[in-house]
Amino acid sequence: MAHQIVFRAEYFREGDLYVARASELDVSSFGETLDEAKASLQEAVEAFLEECESMGSFEQVMEEAGFEKRDDQWLPRQPVAAELLTAR
Repeated sequence: MAHQIVFRAEYFREGDLYVARASELDVSSFGETLDEAKASLQEAVEAFLEECESMGSFEQVMEEAGFEKRDDQWLPRQPVAAELLTAR
């Protein structure tokens, strides 16, 4: 792949497994350890992006996911603020 894609990864514990998620790309994976979940997510994201390239939809997918291209790098949009709120 000729592009470098920077993406945000989040990790959660669900029972005996670790779930890894790249929310901007809507890709997730899991592992029995945090390191396994990270490696599995990396593989899943790379496979997803390679498939997008082979289908000719890579740039469209990246733009729709909110990524911005700078030189040969695709960067995710950055929030201006983040917080946890409560709804009643």
